[in-house]
Amino acid sequence: MRVEPYTVAVPDAVLDDLRARIRHTRWPDEAPGQAWSQGTDLAYLRDLLDCWADGFDWRARERALNRYAHKTAEVDGVRIHFVHHRGPDGAIPLVLTHGWPSTFVELLGLVDRLGDTFDLVVPSLPGYAFSPRPPRVGVDRQYVAGLWHRLMQGLGYERYGAHGGDFGAGVATHMALLQPERMLGIHVSTPEMWPYTGPGSPPLTPQEQAYVDHVARWDATERGYSAVQSTRPQTLGYGLNDSPAGLAAWVLDKWRSWSDSDGDLDATFDRDTLLTMLTLWWATGSITSSMRDYYDNRWHGTAIGPDDKVRVPTAIALFANEFVPEGNPPRSWFERLYDVRRWTPFPRGGHFAAAEVPDLLASDIADFFTP
Repeated sequence: MRVEPYTVAVPDAVLDDLRARIRHTRWPDEAPGQAWSQGTDLAYLRDLLDCWADGFDWRARERALNRYAHKTAEVDGVRIHFVHHRGPDGAIPLVLTHGWPSTFVELLGLVDRLGDTFDLVVPSLPGYAFSPRPPRVGVDRQYVAGLWHRLMQGLGYERYGAHGGDFGAGVATHMALLQPERMLGIHVSTPEMWPYTGPGSPPLTPQEQAYVDHVARWDATERGYSAVQSTRPQTLGYGLNDSPAGLAAWVLDKWRSWSDSDGDLDATFDRDTLLTMLTLWWATGSITSSMRDYYDNRWHGTAIGPDDKVRVPTAIALFANEFVPEGNPPRSWFERLYDVRRWTPFPRGGHFAAAEVPDLLASDIADFFTP
């Protein structure tokens, strides 16, 4: 496997075009009623885009990103971008995988906190930022899990662990199902994977049934984004790829509603972090390809069957304000699929734990994987 260094470098022309489009945004009217009740608040978004155009120093952020060791490698004909941080000799290797709507940037705080102990590989999912998506359907969690195994082995690692949230939790799960002999363990921070509950499975406990019912209610009011992205990502993509305001509104609505922000994005995330991720999506034109994750996993995804069981040690980190959907399932729900060895409820944090509470998440990962 040929590995090459990579430098983050966005052309000036792309940045100039971005600023011009922001300044020529055609704004809708303000939604009546409570702020954010019908989606991203107009006043917040206008202020954020003013900052994006005139107060955000991308070149400084670019220099900060390039302090990490960026690489690219071709794996089965797919070019994968990743950050590769080498720890001390004999360090345990871990692959850390983000989800949607996120990028590798969310996980860099874990690199800062775990790098003295672990070898860390932080790939961009296919279709996100600097990892192009293969031009076909079927790029689901299991497919990516296979790519990650070949990436890790191509880097010289025989055995390794995995952490993930959102789609990353699904990738980590399938890594354990595909090649359990390679896995030291997996650590997941969101309830991404639905265990098999069909014929022949144990009946749901009252707590599990309550969770299933709650998910159904959440789906009815909050799952609209997923319904569109899993059926018409291309149609939605024309607007998001053409309008910085549309892109920011669509993504930041989720960062606000899924995080432990209490409705205040600026109190939870610094704007440089949010604008860095938005700029990466804009500069690479990858928001549409990232949304294809929903299409591929819904229509071409690998389902969890009655014989599927993760037989490698698994750690579950539960964050009190996980809003996808709101609340967390009981331990017995996870034990239907995983060999749960560590169960850690946290009193704060949400869906983007690596960016919200990186100290808590990094400590839990280190405690699980360190002998």
